[in-house]
Amino acid sequence: MINELGHFTLVLAFVLSVLAGTLPLFALRRGWHGLAHLAVPATMLIAAFVFIAFAALISAFLASDFSLALVASHSHSAKPLIYKISGTWGNHEGSLLLWIVILALFGALLAMGGRGMAWALKIRTLAVQALISAGFLAFSLFTSNPFARLDPPPVDGRGLNPILQDPGLALHPPTLYLGYVGLSMAFAFAVAGLIEGRIDRDWARHMRPWVTAAWCALTIGIALGSWWAYYELGWGGWWFWDPVENASLMPWLAATALLHSTIVVEQRGTLKSWTVLLAILAFSLSLVGTFIVRSGLLTSVHSFASDPARGVFILGILMVAVGVPLLLFAVRGPQLVSRGDFNIISREGALILNNFLLTSATVVVLVGTFYPLGLEMVTGARITVGPPYFDATFNPIMGVLVAAMGIGPLLAWRRGTVPGTRRIITISGVITVVLGVAIAMATTAFASGISIAGIAGIGLLIWLGSAIIADITYRLKPAKAGVAARAARLPAPMIGMWTAHFGMVVFLAGAIGNGLFATEVVVRAMPGDVIDIAGRQMTLRTVEARQGPNYITETAVIELREDGRMLAVLTPEKRFYTAERQTTTEAAIRPRISGDDYAVLGDGTAETGYTLRLYRKPLVSWIWAGAGIMAIGGAVAGIARARRRPLSTRAARPADNAYDTGSTAENDDDAAQKAGV
Repeated sequence: MINELGHFTLVLAFVLSVLAGTLPLFALRRGWHGLAHLAVPATMLIAAFVFIAFAALISAFLASDFSLALVASHSHSAKPLIYKISGTWGNHEGSLLLWIVILALFGALLAMGGRGMAWALKIRTLAVQALISAGFLAFSLFTSNPFARLDPPPVDGRGLNPILQDPGLALHPPTLYLGYVGLSMAFAFAVAGLIEGRIDRDWARHMRPWVTAAWCALTIGIALGSWWAYYELGWGGWWFWDPVENASLMPWLAATALLHSTIVVEQRGTLKSWTVLLAILAFSLSLVGTFIVRSGLLTSVHSFASDPARGVFILGILMVAVGVPLLLFAVRGPQLVSRGDFNIISREGALILNNFLLTSATVVVLVGTFYPLGLEMVTGARITVGPPYFDATFNPIMGVLVAAMGIGPLLAWRRGTVPGTRRIITISGVITVVLGVAIAMATTAFASGISIAGIAGIGLLIWLGSAIIADITYRLKPAKAGVAARAARLPAPMIGMWTAHFGMVVFLAGAIGNGLFATEVVVRAMPGDVIDIAGRQMTLRTVEARQGPNYITETAVIELREDGRMLAVLTPEKRFYTAERQTTTEAAIRPRISGDDYAVLGDGTAETGYTLRLYRKPLVSWIWAGAGIMAIGGAVAGIARARRRPLSTRAARPADNAYDTGSTAENDDDAAQKAGV
């Protein structure tokens, strides 16, 4: 009965979404405000219906109700509880329903909130969000019904894909979807603003929290996926330029540009067209990711489905989501007048460069992802676009972006630089040259040397880190009295910016350290053999059978020593899942701040020996730590901006306004500039 209830509430949510997406827009056009007001309760009802449906599906997985085709295909009675729950979204139909749940949740949050937001803008935004929900509800009901029945039901299920039976994959999709759906809110704001013909600073102020939340969630979601691939797939890498990895990276790049562009609209009332287009582009790219995963167009370990009918449906949603807003932009675009009274050397100029570079990087990834498919369709030739392409195209663009990150925060709005800019740049430049030369000489003396690209990467890392430290030091002046008072007066968005940029420094340190100095050894070893790797010794003691909760294993016991001192015992596994009849590899990792010791067990027998893949991965954990710090910085800046009063309600202090202060009045910025900024 509960399954029928879940299906019925999905149908009700679809019908209500169609009505909530059309009637309020029509009512506003006709001036029927009473009817337009129904958008708020309708949005709440949609959320309630969708939540009931999702709860019903979770209940079916928990009860191992194999009368549902989805449960029978992706669960098993012997599966641990956590994977019964995560199995709800560890498949195409369930993940799509989770997407719809988050869509409904965000719509309900806007319906309940939006304080100070223009009433008509709120109604139009809710209507656009309801139309998005209607599209995905139709996708679910007509091509991907999670409540489809099996008659007769099987005695037991086929189980969840073993590589998805992992805590990282239990968290990765929901977090990533929070980012994707947050971008749907930015999209809804953009379309609503175009319909209303009003893109202004108030519009940007209300849209920015959704963009910030989406960016933070995407950052964490991508990091979780990378971390999962690192320890679960057993290949020792953290990024492979897989098509589905690219599908999540492209919205993140666009969202990063959108986040900065929204701040410019809010602060200065300029870059309006940029911001609207980026909002449309970012959500469109999240739909591209959905299309890749569910169409079978590109193959990946992450893909959920390979049904062309589903691909056609999501392609239709993508075409409508891109085509209609772009047509609306073509009509309304000429009305989006922005202030242009700023010099190229200014905060606005730096953010325009930021947007250009991020957009270029997005295009590079898009071309690298879809070019092989287009070539095959036209010529029949099959090629693979991998790391060499992205190293030659994507990395230089991001290198310029990192260099600009050290200068952009030192520029003032409208024109010129803030006090101390030249000093900060000079100090950072000297530190970069001195440390860069020292590191290059050290690696040449004690290793085989590093490439020019490696030296450039180290230089960029030092440049950005030293620029942040020099900026903080200049602002706080720790050698003088009153440093605590100066620290207390620092604007919180500035602290968030420093934190996010420092997260990039940590990320780069991990990526460069692992990329330049990692060691890999592949051997065929017998029990008792000792393998040297990066100055350490790994001894294979034995390989034994073990029993897991729903699998059996071959587990290697490897002793890790350094100069005769025992450091750890590593136990890499090969797991065989009896229900799914599949084998997976489980790496054994000893994580440390300085780097990871990493071991993978391959095929073999006691008579012929076992294949071992052993790695030393310097600083690799800094990659995910850096992503977490970036997300924290974004959250700090976002929350601070949401809570801060406009500058016009308080005394303007030159010390607080030398950088981005979040002023919401046009003349506040001019006053700050005249005060000595």
